[in-house]
Amino acid sequence: MLTAIGAMALLAWVYLLFFHHGFWRSDQRLANDESLTDWPSVTAIIPARNEAASIEACVSTLAAQGYPGAFRIVVVDDSSTDATAALAQQVASASAQIDVLSAPPLEPGWTGKLWALSHGIEAAPAADMLWFTDADIVHEPGVLQQLVTKAQEDDRDLVSLMVKLHCKSFWEHLLVPAFIFFFQMLYPFPAVNNPRSKVAGAAGGCVLIRRTALDRIGGIAAIKDALIDDCALAEAVKKGGGNIWLGLADYSRSIRPADGLSSLWHMVTRTAFTQLGYSVVLLLGTVAALTLIFLMPPLLLLSLPWHDDIVAGLMGGTAWLAMAIAYRPTLLVYGRPALAGLLLPVIAALYTAMTIHSAINHWFGASSHWKGRDYRL
Repeated sequence: MLTAIGAMALLAWVYLLFFHHGFWRSDQRLANDESLTDWPSVTAIIPARNEAASIEACVSTLAAQGYPGAFRIVVVDDSSTDATAALAQQVASASAQIDVLSAPPLEPGWTGKLWALSHGIEAAPAADMLWFTDADIVHEPGVLQQLVTKAQEDDRDLVSLMVKLHCKSFWEHLLVPAFIFFFQMLYPFPAVNNPRSKVAGAAGGCVLIRRTALDRIGGIAAIKDALIDDCALAEAVKKGGGNIWLGLADYSRSIRPADGLSSLWHMVTRTAFTQLGYSVVLLLGTVAALTLIFLMPPLLLLSLPWHDDIVAGLMGGTAWLAMAIAYRPTLLVYGRPALAGLLLPVIAALYTAMTIHSAINHWFGASSHWKGRDYRL
């Protein structure tokens, strides 16, 4: 029995390493090529609700992009109760290219972010491309040119970056790289970027989309109630015949720190069961798969003195080494040592618990609380 479990775990990692689109390589990046001569007009739209801590830095880095084409910035204040609007207006006062708007009260059936985006889009009727970026993200100069170049030269309707998340505290060091690793595992970037593949994904913190592609799917209203709005948008664009691209950012990062384990836990439980379509079958399958793939390998090796099944122990140890190898490129992105990959089983156990917690919240009628609003899980 233990040998069979070890064999299944090892085979799973053989598949993940060699046959799952090379998701673990973390090699989907924007090129430093800005050779276009015809630059389309772009409007950046920043939905902002209670973002006083980061809005100035965000808007300032957008204003400093140095984009050679027509470029505007629209900040949409979404009923903030702090100084978000005033701070954004302070930055806007120094630049004619920045507008600060106030979104009307949230209508039923919309999520707050998409509601704010919809009003930003209305304020940019002439833009060839729209750049959706979150208010806690800063971009180094030239990022927009790289995004547009990718869209134009590769004929992509949507280009998205998974920005570098804030990673300085103990819990961020432990959990943030794994979050990126699991996201790549769920949405293999090379598959997302393959027009022949049905896999679609995006990272909502940085999305550049052609206006024609957005219009083709019925506008942002087509996904107005989506809690996982980035992937819903990417799926709609790809199903509508558009080409999309998703990669890791080198020059864009979030400056929002996680407030300990509870903050990161909430980030995952907010949408984990939604990601599974509220399906008990998918939940059970996910928990079983995580247990087999991540937890059983080290257990088989470390418990060898008690079960004496050398073959099972060796297969478990080999699978454990395989997962550490697969995790290493993501760890390098965040400057973490390769040995940290050996902790992936512990991290996977935490994420499994978060997923189960997300399902329990749904079953007991809890809501997803985000920036002073509650959304039904």
